[in-house]
Amino acid sequence: MTALEAVAVHLPDRAVPIELVGERIGLTPRQLKLFRRFHGLDQVRLDPDGTLLDLLTGALGALTELRGREHQVRYVLHARSMPVSTPYPANPLHDLLDRFGLGHANAFAVTHHACAAGLLAIDLAGRLLAGESDPDALALVLTGEKTFTRDAQLVPETAIFAEGAAACLIRAGGGRDEVLSYAVRQLGEFDGRLAEDPELLAEYQRVYPEVMAEVIRQAADEAGIALDELALILPHNVNSVSWRGLCRRLGYPVERVVLDNVASVGHSFAADAFINLHTATARGLLRPGDRYLIAASGLGATFSAMAVRH
Repeated sequence: MTALEAVAVHLPDRAVPIELVGERIGLTPRQLKLFRRFHGLDQVRLDPDGTLLDLLTGALGALTELRGREHQVRYVLHARSMPVSTPYPANPLHDLLDRFGLGHANAFAVTHHACAAGLLAIDLAGRLLAGESDPDALALVLTGEKTFTRDAQLVPETAIFAEGAAACLIRAGGGRDEVLSYAVRQLGEFDGRLAEDPELLAEYQRVYPEVMAEVIRQAADEAGIALDELALILPHNVNSVSWRGLCRRLGYPVERVVLDNVASVGHSFAADAFINLHTATARGLLRPGDRYLIAASGLGATFSAMAVRH
């Protein structure tokens, strides 16, 4: 059984009001009013002077559970929302691994699930470890990207991206949090530039809550859990209003959705699941044996949910 053994998070120190981001990327006053008053956004964490290597180093450096066990890491997966994160031939992932004594591991990127790539990476890491003969073998999932273009900073009428990173140790079983199910659905008809296709954007916004709810129910059903038995839902941090609507559709109390980071941190590409798990454990919101669900969606479009036992 795939298990999450330890999670560490890095957030840049600088919290930037969304108005300053909007000024830089050309948002109108109406768009900013929508984000602040309707979607509940306030600020995003950014490191304008830092590199992707800096961002990932912050997360991996905080993963104290890795120290002394580097030799056990067989695989390193960088879960990316963007297919391209740095110009060729720069390779910050391998620079990072050399810095932390992990150059021996098989390392690669996981993409094409956009902001749901973190859950794909957990599932794939578990499958890879299941084929290892060493029961102590580990995999490392990394998330974190830079908002290096306007497209990398904005989901039209939905979210403003931040720069957060996470590092998660995965093992084949016996870790702190055991994966009970993983559900995913992809709708390729939404593979386009929503900012330039208003009709496609409108259809995506119409379909999104229905499909996201279906995937959440599927993950709970496959884990044998009723929705009201879930201690928490850990969301992707796109905005608050979409989660209030989803909770009404699901009949699930919005108070049990960890929305703390929507306004104060922002939407950090594929890192939201790990950032919110870190928040939930730091606040003591999960007790041993609690079942919770991680939900994520990615433009393109991918909808994912994962049920986990703490």
